[in-house]
Amino acid sequence: MSSSRLFVLIPCAGFGHRAGGVQPKQYQRLAGSSMVAHTVAAFRALAGRFAGLAVVVSPDDREVQTALPRFPADSEFLLRVGGVTRAATVRNGLAALRQKGAGAHDWVLVHDAARCLVTSSQIEALIAACEHDAVGGLLAQRLADTLKASSADSRVTQTLSRADKWLAQTPQMFRIGMLLDALERAGDAVTDEAGAIEAIGLSPLLVPGSAQNFKVTFPEDFALAEAVLLGRRKAIA
Repeated sequence: MSSSRLFVLIPCAGFGHRAGGVQPKQYQRLAGSSMVAHTVAAFRALAGRFAGLAVVVSPDDREVQTALPRFPADSEFLLRVGGVTRAATVRNGLAALRQKGAGAHDWVLVHDAARCLVTSSQIEALIAACEHDAVGGLLAQRLADTLKASSADSRVTQTLSRADKWLAQTPQMFRIGMLLDALERAGDAVTDEAGAIEAIGLSPLLVPGSAQNFKVTFPEDFALAEAVLLGRRKAIA
């Protein structure tokens, strides 16, 4: 178990209709590059840590090679096995990784293509916390705001305790065999990998992430994400 390898899988087959635009949101440009290119770059910065990095796209995708003009490189895989749902895309991607030699006890870090602000240090923190854990875990952020439940007409019905609430982020890190089995059992209803693991009776580890590791979802998120990227670039210059 101590010699288990690390793989990365980035589901990139969705469109992201809530973001607007005429192309999938992960291919829209921020600070000079596509969103998914920024995402891939964070993992490429740790290339020596991973046995393979896979991007999973739809079989008929014609935009990914423009968005990622130098992908794949060594130990990288462009997998055209994306499904209708996120769960199907991840499940198909894991099966493809197994066909390419990934073992059932190897780890996989599944990360949203639209979380383009993740940093290498956050990825390393997740690995350090999970690589000796029996289950695995995910980056997450403690809920800071007051949490409300609503009725169908958007009226507050209840104020909920935030004491034990977290916002799930990615990467989410689990053994490939365990996750593939969990996703096959859970079907397409689960919205993240941790949910599938929970459904088989296990408790993933919550690893503190960052507010900046948000998922670009709505039109206004693009300006904020670009501002963060440009601010980081300026800080390095």
